[in-house]
Amino acid sequence: MPIRPILQLGDPLLRQIALPADPTAPEIQSLIRDLSDTLAHWRSVTGYGRGIAALQLGVLQRIIFLKLPDANPWPLINPEIIKRSEEKITVWDACLSFLSIFMQVERHRQITVRYQNLDGKTIEFEAGDDRNLSELLQHEIDHLDGILAIDRVVDLKTICTREEFEKRYRDSSPYAVTPATIKP
Repeated sequence: MPIRPILQLGDPLLRQIALPADPTAPEIQSLIRDLSDTLAHWRSVTGYGRGIAALQLGVLQRIIFLKLPDANPWPLINPEIIKRSEEKITVWDACLSFLSIFMQVERHRQITVRYQNLDGKTIEFEAGDDRNLSELLQHEIDHLDGILAIDRVVDLKTICTREEFEKRYRDSSPYAVTPATIKP
């Protein structure tokens, strides 16, 4: 199963809007494997990466793939946010499409997401602070709409390099683990 290149900041495809996907189409299984393998590779190399959008591989389909520590792989097809809390939070964010840049962004504390699984069944669930799932889903669903974390920066003064982030803020970040502690 191939590890595919991740489009990088500046690639115009990252600004495209993804199209609805057919969850039961045979090529979707292959794409999910590629998303899984690519995410696992970058997580093992960098220690970062909990989710990836098909658009980051140059595939204009509304598919995201999450792999949270100690959780089963989770593909979401045609995900959409159908409800957002009024309360917002400010969090550190980064992206596999520009992993050398970190910034603070504003996100809704809680959201309700509707998506389809690989069988085509529609599922709704609420995401909040648990595992920082709300923030992660907003980040990945933004990708499907051509929106990048850098577009949501709350203060330009929070933009920093990966090195500065790791030196000053990594210990308090739920997004990164030390590469040596990553389980295959």
